[in-house]
Amino acid sequence: MNQYGRPGIWGMMTPVIKNLVIINTIMLVATYINGDFMYQNLSLFPFESPLFKPYQLITHMFMHGGFWHLFFNMYTLIIFGSMLERVWGSKKFLLFYFVTGIGAALMHNLVLHFQINAFEAANNIVSASNIMRTPTVGASGAIYGVLLGYGMLFPNNVLQLIFPPIALKAKWFVVIFGVIELITGLTGMGGNVAHFAHLGGMLFGLILILFWKKQNKMYH
Repeated sequence: MNQYGRPGIWGMMTPVIKNLVIINTIMLVATYINGDFMYQNLSLFPFESPLFKPYQLITHMFMHGGFWHLFFNMYTLIIFGSMLERVWGSKKFLLFYFVTGIGAALMHNLVLHFQINAFEAANNIVSASNIMRTPTVGASGAIYGVLLGYGMLFPNNVLQLIFPPIALKAKWFVVIFGVIELITGLTGMGGNVAHFAHLGGMLFGLILILFWKKQNKMYH
């Protein structure tokens, strides 16, 4: 409790969210201590890369490129993920989190597969090699899945954005973010951000929620 008798940010967290924040924080500290080992072994590399290991589809979700990368992902997870965990329960939410995170990784690596093939077909071996040795880290794919889940379960909840300073219903917030990711991914804008991983997280989240609805298992 803070001085006004309201729970602080730690008190807001549900069990799975709390553990995810702890694990991700520990992983960032370990990366600061031994970054080379962490990035080479636990980041996600393309399927074609000699550095790729299947377990990276999971471990990359707990790796981050720095404090602010971790902070924004965990802050978003706490705000939106806690609501989903309270509705679904811890087991269902954890399943959703991993399905969206792994789905994001698969989508990202599928796009990289086509890029690598295109460079190799053009005999641009240097560019293909650079992609194969570039690590991908972060929980952002799962976070975008969580945003999608929040928008579907609470479509008319109004979110007050800081920038731009407008109020927006959750469903439109999700649609706008999805469109931005699609445009930036297709145009190559946005630097080193894995836009198709974000879209993959949203896509797999959508598929899982629709499956639960069809099976009448959304809330049990």
